[in-house]
Amino acid sequence: MDRITRESLRGKTVAAFVSGGLDSTCIVKWLSMAGIEVVAIIVDLGQPEEKDLSDIVRRMRVTGAKEAVLVDGKETLAKYMLQVIQGLGHHEGGYMNTTGIARMATVAVALGEVQKRGIKVVTHGATGRGNDQVRFELAVTMLDPTIRVYAPWRDQDFNQEIGGRKEEIDFCKSHNLKIDATYEKPYSTDSNFCGLTHEAGKLEFLNTPTDFVNFLMGAHPSKAPDKEELVSIRFEAGVPKEINGVKMDLLTVFLRLNEIAGRNGIGIGIDVVENRRLGIKSRGVYESPGVTLLEKAYSKILELVLDRGRRKFFDVVSRQLADVVYEGEWFYPLAEDLLAVTSNIARQVTGMVTFKLHKGNVLFVEARDAPHSLYDPQRSSMEKVGEFDHTDSQGYLNIANVTARALANAGQTRKP
Repeated sequence: MDRITRESLRGKTVAAFVSGGLDSTCIVKWLSMAGIEVVAIIVDLGQPEEKDLSDIVRRMRVTGAKEAVLVDGKETLAKYMLQVIQGLGHHEGGYMNTTGIARMATVAVALGEVQKRGIKVVTHGATGRGNDQVRFELAVTMLDPTIRVYAPWRDQDFNQEIGGRKEEIDFCKSHNLKIDATYEKPYSTDSNFCGLTHEAGKLEFLNTPTDFVNFLMGAHPSKAPDKEELVSIRFEAGVPKEINGVKMDLLTVFLRLNEIAGRNGIGIGIDVVENRRLGIKSRGVYESPGVTLLEKAYSKILELVLDRGRRKFFDVVSRQLADVVYEGEWFYPLAEDLLAVTSNIARQVTGMVTFKLHKGNVLFVEARDAPHSLYDPQRSSMEKVGEFDHTDSQGYLNIANVTARALANAGQTRKP
């Protein structure tokens, strides 16, 4: 298959997945200057720093887009994020995969706009060194293999003419385009209502603490209130339905927990050096207050309902699901298989969990009304209560020791 270049797209129409930031502004202008008609698609994912997404629509038109469309992806992202939480699908270092799953939601809702216009080429501003180029391209290809993806950052012409953040700023300034990026800004940010990713700039150096980062979803733990705050979350068949006794829909749950967890420094400033899909190590500083708290609550009920065998099986599935999300394989059949497991387990995740929040710490207070719980305080007690007889364990040890003794007699045991 021939590689797509800007030259090959002259006189044609492409759909651009844009956020309104530096990369997308620069690329929309660069393509339009070559006689390419650009349809800019902006997906509303509840970006915390954006006060008016319609302003991005206006700016994309000014930048050179033939058309700019705003589509709502918040409900889709909430649905996908809950599925990730139900699988405890966090990536290395506790990163909650909020950007990875947001890319899947973006493609899922934006592709309809592409298809109804009969556009056959999609473009984006993801760098050639990162994960997002893989996520966008695999998602588009899996959902519609007739549509091809053009990545300017992988086009030699773009790299020769621009090819860097400073050069992008120069390019935008030379064309009087409105951008928030500056030469001095020490990092870049990508956002949605599930979480923010801060990376690049000063954060690329490991001798740089995160004190200078402007956290947007809450307070850094060191700056959170001294007073503790209680929060109760109720699940029904794996779905959060109530916060502090108030019923609400899924999207509202995420937004409300962002407020509660954010002001207490929960999930703010998660600092991770992770392995990208391409083999490059990168540093990310993350914010995901509501998602972090919701995962902790879900995890606590899982502790109550999963027996030993299912727990081991779930942990394997969880690790694979995290990789599927991080690496952009959400629409692969493997993801469907893994979600079949986690959604089946989710049916038994019913109950209420209460935590005490304090300066970034989530402290367990209570779990109740969990009908599928296997926990029985009498069965596990050290006191002389319950149906379990201590002496019954002797038979179990007699059997277990058969193998241990055979290994020792055969000289196969590890020596201290």
